[in-house]
Amino acid sequence: MNMNDKTASEQIDHIIEVTGGWKAELLARLRSVIRDSDSSLQEEIKWKMATRPDGLPVWSHNGIVCFAEIWKDNIKLIFPHGVQLQDPQKLLNSRLESKDIRAIEFKEGSVVKEAELSSLVAEAITFNESKVK
Repeated sequence: MNMNDKTASEQIDHIIEVTGGWKAELLARLRSVIRDSDSSLQEEIKWKMATRPDGLPVWSHNGIVCFAEIWKDNIKLIFPHGVQLQDPQKLLNSRLESKDIRAIEFKEGSVVKEAELSSLVAEAITFNESKVK
């Protein structure tokens, strides 16, 4: 079966599987927290290209809420409208120079603050809903 015949969720399962190691465990955990944050979130795959043939895992609700980029020594969870988020827990620690985007960079051994991440995802969903009206 070709990857394009699989659902986005199955493709994300594949990305986790081929990533392996601590990054796979971390990505699976992040995915679980994100999905548990709001049942209305949709999983998608975007930005397939030669250098990233599997694309990137994306979570959407009235637009992109966040997506994951897997790098050699970290995983970045990117919020396209991160500048608009309050982030009271100060989770957003990367892409701070961007005028729109903010990200959370996780390295091996990073602690996932699940409740805080869930709140940030909920805030991003609320922001997306506010743009639709």
